[in-house]
Amino acid sequence: MSEKSPEKLIYGFHAVLARLRHDPAGVIDIYLDLTRRDARARDLVAQAKACQVNLAQVEPARLARLVGKEIKHQGVVARVKPVKLSQSLDDILENIQGAPLLLILDGVTDPHNLGAILRSADAFGVHAVIAPKDNAVGINATVEKVASGAAETVPYIMVTNLARTIDDLKEHNIWVIAADMDGEQTLSGIDAKAGIAWVLGSEGEGIRRLVKKSCDQVARIPLGGTVESLNVSVSAALCLYETVRQRS
Repeated sequence: MSEKSPEKLIYGFHAVLARLRHDPAGVIDIYLDLTRRDARARDLVAQAKACQVNLAQVEPARLARLVGKEIKHQGVVARVKPVKLSQSLDDILENIQGAPLLLILDGVTDPHNLGAILRSADAFGVHAVIAPKDNAVGINATVEKVASGAAETVPYIMVTNLARTIDDLKEHNIWVIAADMDGEQTLSGIDAKAGIAWVLGSEGEGIRRLVKKSCDQVARIPLGGTVESLNVSVSAALCLYETVRQRS
């Protein structure tokens, strides 16, 4: 007898609709708050019907039991099969067409930040997001909700040794740039037309010393106000925008 396929729950209209559009075969069933009669609920019902996915309209209390009372599920929860994105960085690098664009996250543990970063990564065409296996958040339901579908499209690779991975990227002629406030160059002073991997750290501790030492260069985001730093998801979006701006 074959083992039962692993399942997980996702929630929120963006996350569930994105999964229906990108991977309808991976959606097992959907639970919708029966009190929702608005356009978003009707759109979800129509999409589920078109994809031949079972949708049950249930009492709000059942949704709370599924994901927990504290979770803001927006009235929709889906039971899905995990998406199998490529988990080999080597495979990803070998199949990239054009100049590689990667993100390396050192110590990002907030699922809201990771979800926002994945959303930006999808928007700007990032080939993969890389993070350490220790002291980093994985893909969970909160990440999927905030990412609004990008968790299903952007490979998220968790590695054992970040500094060693950076050395491997250099062997693929990828320029590794740490985004940190002590950088001598500003973002616009970095040549991002060739293959590049941006490294970002957590807001609390920033990029670890060994990881920063492994980078080819350190660049800063010029700030003109009173704040000393930006949220890591905002910093990631700015680095990616600058890369796309130069390449276009």
